Amino acid sequence: MKMADGGFRPAYNVQFSTDTNAQVIVGVEVATCGSEQGQMAPLVEQIHERYERYPKDVRVDGGFVKHDDIDTVSAPEKDCTVYGPVRQPKDASQDRYAPRATDSAAVAAWRQRMASAEAHAIYKERAATAGCVNALARNRGLRQLLVRGVAKVKAIALGYAIAHNLPRAVSLCAALATHA
Repeated sequence: MKMADGGFRPAYNVQFSTDTNAQVIVGVEVATCGSEQGQMAPLVEQIHERYERYPKDVRVDGGFVKHDDIDTVSAPEKDCTVYGPVRQPKDASQDRYAPRATDSAAVAAWRQRMASAEAHAIYKERAATAGCVNALARNRGLRQLLVRGVAKVKAIALGYAIAHNLPRAVSLCAALATHA
């Protein structure tokens, strides 16, 4: 994978899709590129394949925001609402939330949505949930893997997801039993 210093080294980019309400990992992907660009739509499709429905909303960090992906996941048959930061334009005088002439309808709607306080509040939940799951993975040692190859790395990531989800399932079942 290309690194920030311009060199190439063996590395993998592991992505987890997380249910923000339950903090359960619902999707896992491994890539050999340093950017998350272009990975939003495949992860949304993975969720659909696994659960036979699309997520109501998709909260992504700035690395995932790609206009083509916003168009794909916002399509009427998927009907996902994307929440992700809008980059500051190079021209500081330009309003980042104002639709551009080159924007599709979905991208223009995303820009306008992200200008609202409500969208910012919804997006903030991502850091407390999905960000928490990623931080837990790092704290539990999922930083440097001693295997090579996408298939082996994905096997470790899937194993981690199972190990993470089991105690979450116990906790969620206990909470349901308490409220029943």
